[in-house]
Amino acid sequence: MSNQDETPEKAPKPAPENPLRKKLPEEVPAEAPEASRTEASETPKTEASEEPETEPEQAGPTLSGRQRLVNGLWPPRLSRAQFIVALLLFGLGFGLAVQVASNSDGDGALRGARQEDLVRILDELDDRTQRLEEEKRGLEDQRTELENSSDQAEEARKQTVEKEKQLGILAGTVAAQGPGITLTIDDTKGAVEADMLLDAIQELRAAGAEAIQVNGVRVVASTYLTDANGGGVSVDGNKISPPYRFKVIGRPQDLEPALNIPGGVVQTLEKEQATVTVERSDKIVVDALRPAKQPDYARSSSS
Repeated sequence: MSNQDETPEKAPKPAPENPLRKKLPEEVPAEAPEASRTEASETPKTEASEEPETEPEQAGPTLSGRQRLVNGLWPPRLSRAQFIVALLLFGLGFGLAVQVASNSDGDGALRGARQEDLVRILDELDDRTQRLEEEKRGLEDQRTELENSSDQAEEARKQTVEKEKQLGILAGTVAAQGPGITLTIDDTKGAVEADMLLDAIQELRAAGAEAIQVNGVRVVASTYLTDANGGGVSVDGNKISPPYRFKVIGRPQDLEPALNIPGGVVQTLEKEQATVTVERSDKIVVDALRPAKQPDYARSSSS
């Protein structure tokens, strides 16, 4: 054999390995044929069907719905605001419950009462209503009496004041004014005497004269007239001279005819050749006053 046959053949050197290949992941093997795909799909199903058998061994004990509800509600997790709201709601509910219970008790008491008891209760209510009505009427009557008494007292006071004025007019202590006449007697010969003037005053009073004044002297019930020395007339001690002027308050339609009657005051004075003039007026002022005289013995019967 030749040397070539004897010399073992040298093995070929392996190709140098690419450094980038180390960094690349391993190549994914090619997809298996249809048969191998079928085995792969069956294998997971078998494993999946086998897994539930081991699952109960790993999980804890199963809780019922009520236990999970209790675990969720207790222990309570409340904030301060929630606690206050819950407390207020509890108080409101408690009050409503008490009110309903009290109403139910009252209704139940009446509902369970006998007919005789109900009739007695109604009679008592009617009697009480009647007593209240009578008390109301009594109070109203008292109010009416008080109002009437106050009105009567006020009216009496007004009447007293008015009466006082009237008596003052008659007594000559207050001035007066009103419709009337003015009687003027002019005695130039001095033939008019006191009795003639007194007749004129009496005739005027009889005709309704309420206030009379002669030459500044007030004529009252106690007035007296006398003939003065040296001529003229004295009225209550006050000498007056002609002409004699009478201011008379009263109804002019009554006063003037009373003086002019046949044989009356005017004709009598004219016979003495005195001049008599009568004038009507809507306003006659009698302002002559007399001092109020306190009686010595007479007293009011109401005191």
